[in-house]
Amino acid sequence: MLTRPTAAELRATLPGDELVAPADVVMDRAFSLPAPPEQVWPWLVQLGKRRAGWYFPRWVERFVPGSRRGLRRLDARHLDLAVGDVIPDWGGRDATFTVAELAPGQHLLHTSTRGRTHLTWCLQLTPQGSGSRLHLRLRMAPVKHRLLAERLGGLFDQLTVMGLAAGLRERVRSGG
Repeated sequence: MLTRPTAAELRATLPGDELVAPADVVMDRAFSLPAPPEQVWPWLVQLGKRRAGWYFPRWVERFVPGSRRGLRRLDARHLDLAVGDVIPDWGGRDATFTVAELAPGQHLLHTSTRGRTHLTWCLQLTPQGSGSRLHLRLRMAPVKHRLLAERLGGLFDQLTVMGLAAGLRERVRSGG
Protein backbone atom coordinates (compact mmCIF):
# COMPACT_ATOMS: atom_id res chain seq x y z
CA MET A 1 0.00 0.00 0.00
CA LEU A 2 1.22 3.47 -0.83
CA THR A 3 1.53 5.75 2.12
CA ARG A 4 1.63 9.48 2.13
CA PRO A 5 4.99 11.02 2.81
CA THR A 6 5.40 12.02 6.41
CA ALA A 7 5.52 15.69 7.36
CA ALA A 8 9.27 15.30 7.88
CA GLU A 9 9.69 13.78 4.39
CA LEU A 10 7.73 16.63 2.82
CA ARG A 11 9.94 19.20 4.59
CA ALA A 12 13.20 17.39 3.82
CA THR A 13 15.60 18.63 1.18
CA LEU A 14 16.36 15.87 -1.30
CA PRO A 15 19.23 15.64 -3.75
CA GLY A 16 18.42 17.71 -6.84
CA ASP A 17 15.88 20.03 -5.21
CA GLU A 18 18.17 22.95 -6.01
CA LEU A 19 18.27 22.05 -9.73
CA VAL A 20 14.61 22.97 -10.25
CA ALA A 21 14.06 25.88 -7.90
CA PRO A 22 11.63 27.27 -7.51
CA ALA A 23 9.48 24.39 -8.72
CA ASP A 24 5.99 25.01 -10.08
CA VAL A 25 4.92 21.46 -9.27
CA VAL A 26 6.31 19.08 -6.65
CA MET A 27 5.00 15.54 -6.24
CA ASP A 28 6.11 13.51 -3.24
CA ARG A 29 5.27 9.82 -2.83
CA ALA A 30 6.60 7.37 -0.26
CA PHE A 31 6.19 3.76 0.76
CA SER A 32 7.83 1.11 2.90
CA LEU A 33 9.40 -2.12 1.68
CA PRO A 34 10.07 -5.38 3.55
CA ALA A 35 13.78 -5.49 2.64
CA PRO A 36 16.84 -3.47 3.65
CA PRO A 37 18.20 -0.78 1.30
CA GLU A 38 21.02 -2.98 0.00
CA GLN A 39 18.45 -5.50 -1.30
CA VAL A 40 16.15 -2.83 -2.78
CA TRP A 41 18.89 -0.77 -4.45
CA PRO A 42 19.59 -3.11 -7.43
CA TRP A 43 15.89 -3.08 -8.31
CA LEU A 44 15.95 0.72 -8.47
CA VAL A 45 19.12 0.80 -10.56
CA GLN A 46 17.68 -1.39 -13.29
CA LEU A 47 14.35 0.49 -13.60
CA GLY A 48 13.53 2.01 -16.96
CA LYS A 49 12.34 1.59 -20.51
CA ARG A 50 14.58 -0.78 -22.49
CA ARG A 51 16.04 -1.87 -19.15
CA ALA A 52 14.09 -3.88 -16.54
CA GLY A 53 10.91 -1.93 -17.23
CA TRP A 54 8.53 -0.57 -14.63
CA TYR A 55 7.52 -2.91 -11.85
CA PHE A 56 3.83 -3.61 -11.55
CA PRO A 57 2.26 -6.37 -9.48
CA ARG A 58 1.66 -9.72 -11.18
CA TRP A 59 -2.12 -9.21 -11.34
CA VAL A 60 -1.67 -5.96 -13.32
CA GLU A 61 1.00 -7.41 -15.60
CA ARG A 62 -1.44 -10.08 -16.79
CA PHE A 63 -3.06 -7.30 -18.82
CA VAL A 64 0.25 -6.00 -20.22
CA PRO A 65 1.87 -7.52 -23.34
CA GLY A 66 4.73 -9.83 -22.34
CA SER A 67 7.32 -7.63 -24.05
CA ARG A 68 6.30 -4.65 -21.87
CA ARG A 69 6.31 -6.41 -18.48
CA GLY A 70 8.93 -5.55 -15.90
CA LEU A 71 11.64 -8.09 -15.11
CA ARG A 72 11.04 -10.30 -12.08
CA ARG A 73 14.73 -10.94 -11.53
CA LEU A 74 17.89 -8.91 -11.24
CA ASP A 75 19.76 -8.80 -14.54
CA ALA A 76 23.49 -8.03 -14.55
CA ARG A 77 23.10 -6.16 -17.88
CA HIS A 78 21.11 -3.44 -16.09
CA LEU A 79 22.97 -3.15 -12.80
CA ASP A 80 25.78 -0.87 -13.97
CA LEU A 81 24.49 2.67 -13.87
CA ALA A 82 26.66 5.76 -13.87
CA VAL A 83 26.26 9.52 -13.76
CA GLY A 84 25.58 10.72 -17.30
CA ASP A 85 23.77 7.56 -18.43
CA VAL A 86 20.62 8.29 -20.44
CA ILE A 87 17.55 6.14 -19.83
CA PRO A 88 14.59 6.19 -22.22
CA ASP A 89 11.27 7.06 -20.55
CA TRP A 90 7.63 6.34 -21.37
CA GLY A 91 6.78 10.05 -21.30
CA GLY A 92 7.00 10.33 -25.10
CA ARG A 93 9.00 9.02 -28.02
CA ASP A 94 12.03 11.19 -27.30
CA ALA A 95 11.60 11.39 -23.51
CA THR A 96 14.65 10.42 -21.50
CA PHE A 97 16.11 10.72 -18.04
CA THR A 98 19.77 11.42 -17.38
CA VAL A 99 21.38 10.07 -14.24
CA ALA A 100 22.61 13.18 -12.44
CA GLU A 101 23.72 11.63 -9.18
CA LEU A 102 23.75 8.27 -7.47
CA ALA A 103 24.78 7.19 -4.04
CA PRO A 104 24.46 3.38 -3.92
CA GLY A 105 21.91 2.24 -1.38
CA GLN A 106 20.86 5.84 -0.66
CA HIS A 107 19.56 7.83 -3.63
CA LEU A 108 19.27 8.02 -7.38
CA LEU A 109 18.68 11.38 -9.05
CA HIS A 110 17.42 11.77 -12.61
CA THR A 111 17.05 14.97 -14.61
CA SER A 112 15.12 15.62 -17.80
CA THR A 113 13.81 18.37 -20.03
CA ARG A 114 10.40 17.97 -21.69
CA GLY A 115 9.87 20.85 -24.07
CA ARG A 116 10.67 23.92 -21.92
CA THR A 117 9.96 22.11 -18.64
CA HIS A 118 12.90 20.96 -16.54
CA LEU A 119 12.41 18.22 -14.02
CA THR A 120 14.19 16.18 -11.43
CA TRP A 121 13.12 12.81 -10.11
CA CYS A 122 14.80 11.66 -6.91
CA LEU A 123 14.41 8.19 -5.42
CA GLN A 124 15.71 8.29 -1.85
CA LEU A 125 16.07 5.04 0.05
CA THR A 126 16.47 4.94 3.83
CA PRO A 127 16.57 2.13 6.38
CA GLN A 128 13.35 1.61 8.32
CA GLY A 129 13.55 -1.09 10.98
CA SER A 130 14.43 -4.31 9.14
CA GLY A 131 13.14 -2.84 5.87
CA SER A 132 13.36 0.34 3.81
CA ARG A 133 11.47 3.51 3.08
CA LEU A 134 11.44 4.80 -0.49
CA HIS A 135 10.68 8.51 -0.95
CA LEU A 136 10.15 9.69 -4.53
CA ARG A 137 10.07 13.36 -5.42
CA LEU A 138 9.32 14.84 -8.83
CA ARG A 139 9.97 18.59 -9.31
CA MET A 140 9.01 20.52 -12.45
CA ALA A 141 9.34 24.10 -13.78
CA PRO A 142 8.23 26.00 -15.70
CA VAL A 143 4.79 24.41 -15.96
CA LYS A 144 2.32 26.26 -18.17
CA HIS A 145 -0.83 24.50 -16.93
CA ARG A 146 0.02 24.04 -13.28
CA LEU A 147 -3.42 22.90 -12.07
CA LEU A 148 -3.67 20.32 -14.85
CA ALA A 149 -0.17 19.02 -14.04
CA GLU A 150 -0.97 18.83 -10.33
CA ARG A 151 -4.37 17.15 -10.73
CA LEU A 152 -4.17 14.96 -13.81
CA GLY A 153 -0.41 14.47 -13.69
CA GLY A 154 -0.64 13.91 -9.94
CA LEU A 155 -3.30 11.21 -10.41
CA PHE A 156 -1.21 9.46 -13.06
CA ASP A 157 1.88 9.71 -10.84
CA GLN A 158 -0.05 8.36 -7.85
CA LEU A 159 -1.34 5.36 -9.82
CA THR A 160 2.03 4.48 -11.34
CA VAL A 161 3.84 4.78 -8.00
CA MET A 162 1.16 2.60 -6.37
CA GLY A 163 1.91 0.00 -9.03
CA LEU A 164 5.64 0.40 -8.46
CA ALA A 165 5.20 -0.05 -4.71
CA ALA A 166 3.21 -3.26 -5.10
CA GLY A 167 5.50 -4.61 -7.82
CA LEU A 168 8.66 -3.83 -5.86
CA ARG A 169 7.24 -5.53 -2.76
CA GLU A 170 6.62 -8.72 -4.76
CA ARG A 171 10.10 -8.65 -6.20
CA VAL A 172 12.05 -7.98 -3.00
CA ARG A 173 10.04 -10.67 -1.17
CA SER A 174 10.94 -13.23 -3.84
CA GLY A 175 14.63 -12.30 -3.65
CA GLY A 176 15.01 -11.72 -7.40
